[in-house]
Amino acid sequence: MRMNKPPRRFPPPWSVQKTEGSHFKISDASGFALAYVYVKDNRAGGYDGLTEDEARRIAVNIAKLPALLQEKPLPSDT
Repeated sequence: MRMNKPPRRFPPPWSVQKTEGSHFKISDASGFALAYVYVKDNRAGGYDGLTEDEARRIAVNIAKLPALLQEKPLPSDT
């Protein structure tokens, strides 16, 4: 007997939105917020956080995870 796979909990595609605050929001296809990547706040002294470009690149790479996980693995060198 073949069992059906349960539906994905966080359906792809995932997307990235720049918010009004100082962060990027990663959401699934249903609009559920999966993660936030924060940008350095220049007002906070002593914290050397992410630049806006670094935070955007991290958020974009997180959003690519579903597609990367669906790719077939590369054949191993034997």
